[in-house]
Amino acid sequence: MSQPFDVSRRAAVLGAAASGALLWAGQGARAQSGQKPSELRVGITTFLSGPASVFGVPARQAAELLIEGINRNGGIGGVPVRAFFVDEGPGADHLVGEYRRLVQNEQVHVVFASISSGSCLACTPLSTELRKTTILWDCGTQRIFEEAKHPYAFRTQGYGTPEILAPLLYLLKTKPDFRTLAVINQDYAWGRDSWELWKAGMDALKPGVRVVAEMFPRFNSTDFSTEITRMLALRPDVILSTSWGGELVTLVRQAAERRLFERSTFVLPVAEASMQPLGRTMPAGHIIGARGDHWNNHPRPKDPDALKRFVDGYRQRFNEYPIYPCHHMAQAFSALQAAYAKAIQAKNDGWPNDQELADAFRGLSFDSPTSTITLREDGQGLEDQLVGLSSHGDRFPFAVPRDMVIFPAAMVSTPVGQKSVDWLKSLKTDILEKVPAPIAS
Repeated sequence: MSQPFDVSRRAAVLGAAASGALLWAGQGARAQSGQKPSELRVGITTFLSGPASVFGVPARQAAELLIEGINRNGGIGGVPVRAFFVDEGPGADHLVGEYRRLVQNEQVHVVFASISSGSCLACTPLSTELRKTTILWDCGTQRIFEEAKHPYAFRTQGYGTPEILAPLLYLLKTKPDFRTLAVINQDYAWGRDSWELWKAGMDALKPGVRVVAEMFPRFNSTDFSTEITRMLALRPDVILSTSWGGELVTLVRQAAERRLFERSTFVLPVAEASMQPLGRTMPAGHIIGARGDHWNNHPRPKDPDALKRFVDGYRQRFNEYPIYPCHHMAQAFSALQAAYAKAIQAKNDGWPNDQELADAFRGLSFDSPTSTITLREDGQGLEDQLVGLSSHGDRFPFAVPRDMVIFPAAMVSTPVGQKSVDWLKSLKTDILEKVPAPIAS
């Protein structure tokens, strides 16, 4: 997800990044030379305060749990891992300074950044300037690799385009006769951009759908009565919301109280992380997504025992189920382990320097708790997308998907070198014939 990020500040942020180049040049001797360190230092940016901490704190918890396990098993390449956590809450300007501090003062070997798309847009150019391998472990903006090349940056999960296209395809396969649609998204970059992606795909694959309302309540809204009243009056066949966190929880609760779910089909592409706090309040029969393929009730995990160990270990420690940021953190550490193993092997058991480590990430394949992910030549990870209908059962005290479809990553990801909106506009209806059949739960 992205937090609100003032675009007018981006030039100042990047300017500050450029001004630090001379400082870094004077510290070149401090760059990693390829000597085996006493500890592998990893800087991790995540939200530890503010509304997005509902994602960021579980991610930190997952990181700590994963590091404990890695170190119990001998570390990475025989080196114990040490994490340096940074709060994204104060904003992108703050984070740029913290990124520099992690690299220049803490001498981290790798940076994990970030949840916020604004944070990723601000920090990713620094990976090139400072020549520091950076794992984009959670942010979803499609702009990172579509607008520039970043030889030291790698995203170890999916991104906005497949996360939006997969639920759209699911809707077109399961409810193809809808004629009207309303959208209610948060009024900032993610809400606006995800709607642009959805509309580009919808207009290409089902032209003529009448958009009866485009509603963008302010970020951090707590009352959606006006929007719900409007949707009750308009009675759209489908209501799309890519909202997340506390706002999505509040929207679902208020809409359920007024029985809006009984009149329209909701499509909630990033709802997985909100299902636990909603409990039984989330009605059954609506389309929900997970920003990947990592539901706790995944019907076909590559390694069922690995998924069970991850879910059970997290639940036993923190008394809750892991949500998608936890899975994304697991993917980032899996990629880190695989890249170091590859780089060390290529160097005949020597320790890789910064360039050699970055080279090892290119084209890398690594395991997640549910599948295998591959990094493309542009640094973007290909992650399958799992979408289903909300349902209730005895196993979980909250809604989980049934009639799940796993969309292959390559099918729903923009090809290298193309822009997502342009690619979505070019889609043909024959893509619907390639949608896999639902998996029996």
